[in-house]
Amino acid sequence: MARSDGFHAPALAAPDKFKGTFSAPEVAAALARGFEEAGLEAVELPVADGGEGTMDVLVRAIGGEYRSAEVSDPLGRPVQARFALLDDGRAVVESAQASGLALVAEHERDPWAASTRGTGELIAAAAEAGARTVLVTVGGSATTDGGAGALAALEEAGVAPRLEVLCDVRTPFEQAPRMFGPQKGADPNTVRRLERRLAALARRAPRDPRGEPLTGAAGGLSGGLWAYRGAKLVPGAPYVLDAIGFDAAMRAARFVVTGEGRLDPRSLDGKLVGEVATRCRQSGVACHAVVGQDALDEFLARVIDLASVHEAGTLAEIQAAGRELTE
Repeated sequence: MARSDGFHAPALAAPDKFKGTFSAPEVAAALARGFEEAGLEAVELPVADGGEGTMDVLVRAIGGEYRSAEVSDPLGRPVQARFALLDDGRAVVESAQASGLALVAEHERDPWAASTRGTGELIAAAAEAGARTVLVTVGGSATTDGGAGALAALEEAGVAPRLEVLCDVRTPFEQAPRMFGPQKGADPNTVRRLERRLAALARRAPRDPRGEPLTGAAGGLSGGLWAYRGAKLVPGAPYVLDAIGFDAAMRAARFVVTGEGRLDPRSLDGKLVGEVATRCRQSGVACHAVVGQDALDEFLARVIDLASVHEAGTLAEIQAAGRELTE
């Protein structure tokens, strides 16, 4: 689709989720209401980076149906978790559904005990439902077990689907405890113990995940599936944008508004906003961001080169930001 520069070209709302607050579709709808209040046609295209919310974005774009299974949560308790069977025959398993940090109350967080077993059980359920290829979206986990729990569950189930893992960070396996352990409740001593555990898991693997980009996502879950199950690892943001036809919609738009809960240095390291901004810049389309918090310093703000950044903490403020961007 050729880019449209006409006055009547629509504005494209292409935000990620505001983690822990609003889903990507909720943010896109609020932005669209703002565009329309100012008399501008709106196109809603919620996006995701391979973490939480990716399953819903892919089902919305490709089509499919949701299924559910009872699996283990990070601490081994039963929980009902969803997976999706896409219309193209693949399945989507979102690790946060079974192994997510949101499933564990803050006072319960135990990064040493937390297991990805439930994610493995969910992959097995998808395979048993007929999927030969399972897209595993990783991010937002409570775990740093290197995927050991998931691997054990898959071994017990006796299934071997083809795995593609959509990763929301490029962090290598050995850095996962230091980078993500503290937000899951790990103190410095626990971080060191987790590093030793992941190193032992890596030494036993058919191929060593240490030093490989993308293997540290979800506390090393991506690396465990790569090392022991031959999973294909792909950066989540580019994969999702390609799958939902972002480039064509972007080139047909008057401008693009993306967003996420917090704009920070990680936004430039494989995250959604950085990828959207890059594609817009390469195509000559203005890209604005509406975010919950802007934590970029002046240098990184120049690097990402957004046309503007608006902070908004409520859906009403997001809607107002969308309206202001049309003025």
